[in-house]
Amino acid sequence: MKNIWRSWIPNGLSLGNLTFGFFSIIVSSQSLKPSSNDMNIFLIAGLLIMFAALFDGLDGPVARWLKVQSPLGAQLDSLADLTTFGLAPGALMYFMYLHELRITVPGWLYPIPTGLFIASIFPICAAFRLARFNVSHDSRSFTGLPSPVAGLSIAFLPFFTKYNGKLPLSITLALFIVMALLMVSNVRYSKPQAKVKTHFTIARLVIFALVIISLMIWLGWYWVILGVTILYIFSGLIALLLGLLQKLHYRLRG
Repeated sequence: MKNIWRSWIPNGLSLGNLTFGFFSIIVSSQSLKPSSNDMNIFLIAGLLIMFAALFDGLDGPVARWLKVQSPLGAQLDSLADLTTFGLAPGALMYFMYLHELRITVPGWLYPIPTGLFIASIFPICAAFRLARFNVSHDSRSFTGLPSPVAGLSIAFLPFFTKYNGKLPLSITLALFIVMALLMVSNVRYSKPQAKVKTHFTIARLVIFALVIISLMIWLGWYWVILGVTILYIFSGLIALLLGLLQKLHYRLRG
């Protein structure tokens, strides 16, 4: 009975993840109101995805710490991730960039909402990515870009726009589609938690945390989190490229 009650602590974190992801979708949709301040709405929607990511980062470690891991918790975590890092980024992209993207076809009564179909790519890829992970996964690495990282990359768009101006639609679309496809790719990404267990001591973790906090104070939290996200995304691509070059080198030598 005690374990059942304790299991609701990590499950509650997963539900918090799902709840804030759902809030992000609702907030994004408010941008269609004529009196709304679009940029502030999108900033809040992106911030809600980031806040949900905190809950997602805690539910697994808390479950392991309390020794209450369960298949139910794993499925709940996946459903929450689909909402927050699949549906919410798709909705944010749609309302921020794609809701006016339509194609008029002669003979059709209504224009085809192509933006709606493009926005759906992200939740589709996230669903496949999470389903594949539930069926089979490696304890040392991820196959495909983890959905939280992909979702965060889209959540940063309103902040990037606020500080640097709105990106051209072509660049934004390319980023959106590449992040979605990386989720369902076979590119290998390391598991940070596995690296922490094997390479970090308590002292190293404290020093690392102090460095990150110092950088956030100096540069701003946005730039630090964005930089870490970009480095992680490119880490898998660079590892893939190095592996291909190594294979090519062996073939040429052979």
